[in-house]
Order: sequence, then structure tokens, then C-alpha cells
Amino acid sequence: MAAMNRTSLLALDTSTEFCSVALGVAPERDAKTFADLHIRHEKTGSVSSARLLPAVAEVLAEAGIGLRDCVAIAFGAGPGSFTGLRTATGAAQGLAFGASLPVVPVSTLMACAEAARTRDSSVERVLVAMDARMDEAYWAIYAWDGDEWATVSAPALSSPASITTPDAPFTLAGNAYAAFGERLSAAAHARTIDGEALPHAAAVAALGLRAWRRGDAIAPALAAPEYIRDKVAQTTAEREAARAEST
Repeated sequence: MAAMNRTSLLALDTSTEFCSVALGVAPERDAKTFADLHIRHEKTGSVSSARLLPAVAEVLAEAGIGLRDCVAIAFGAGPGSFTGLRTATGAAQGLAFGASLPVVPVSTLMACAEAARTRDSSVERVLVAMDARMDEAYWAIYAWDGDEWATVSAPALSSPASITTPDAPFTLAGNAYAAFGERLSAAAHARTIDGEALPHAAAVAALGLRAWRRGDAIAPALAAPEYIRDKVAQTTAEREAARAEST
């Protein structure tokens, strides 16, 4: 089938210790879901940046198309690892500039909700909680309306005990329960706990396709990570100022 009759979208995620790349291919331009997914999902730790572009080349070759045949590039915008978010954002920008494509920023927390629903089609309400280190968690609440995810509580950063419990039966997705156990108090009220529903390029691709169809793709120059936690350390000047105030 000619590439021009397909809808192909490339998705990237390096928000965790995994380098995740997916190329979704639908046989028709107006298709709402992908018929084929070409995936590379590998635990690379801190070297995702070295594996990312080779993985992109591999999935494109596997599908038999070029990058310019894609309609957009979706990427996991965050929250997540600072370095990982910059890696995915920078790669998406560079690839999109070179191929004259738009980009689609995708919430990594919503990607967890998408993964949970992919694993269990009965899922309708999801509390996503991901370990953010420093004894905190990134979290958000999403509700499935039959076609899209609605954001009930926007992505936030809190201590495990401060995370809001949804007011309807819900699935707890993400790795926060594995990290914090009973300290994640909302877990006691979950209908189910899916610790395997984590950021993955396949979920980013599915969300990216729906966003692209809504017209939510943006120019590569506008792509930016969604950090949530703005800083992990003070600058030298801020430390000096803090010491001066304390004396």
C-alpha cells in the first residue's frame, strides 16, 4: 500500500529508564486507531539518548516508510526524568524540523492511563501516580468518556500521603505504589492496582494520533518539557543568598 494512503505517526518517550519508540501505521488516512505498531522498548537507563535515534531508524525501516511519510511526531513531554524529558523533546524537535512535520506533546501521566485502559478495557477512572524521587510522586486523575480522556485533576507533585483519592471507583496506575507502599494512602481505596501501566511509546502514539486529529499538533519550535517540579537544586547564587539571610 502506498505510504500516501496511510496515517503513520512516530512516538518517542524517554521519561523513565526506558528508551521507548513506536511507529503507528493505519491503513487509511481517516483511521482512528493503528493497524500496526512497530516498537522498540528497552531499559537503557541513562543512555537513552544514544539508543533513541537508532531505534527510530529501525522502526521506520521495519515499516518500510520514511520519516516524511509520517503525519506528526508525538513525544512524552513529562513529567518524568529531567534528562529524559529533554532528550525526547530535543529529538522530536530535531526530527520534526528536518522532515517538516508538526509535533504532539503528550502527558506521560495520561500515557499511563492509556496503558491501563489498553490492558483492561473496563477501566474508566484512573489515578496515575509515578515515583518522582525526593519522597514525592507525580500524579493526576483521568476519566474515560468513551472517546477521550478527560482530566479530572491536573498533573501535580505531592507527598504520597497527600495525593487525592478519586470520588469514583478507580484504577491506580504507575509505579508509585511499588515505591511507597501503604504510604500512598489512596491505594487502599483503589478498585485495582496496575503497576505495569507505565509510560510507553505505544500509548504516546495512540494519544498522539487522537490529538493530531483534534488539531492539537504544534510547530517543533514550540515543543517544551512539562517538568512539574521546576527545580531539583538551588543555584550557587541562591545558596549564597539563603546563607546570608540566615546569618
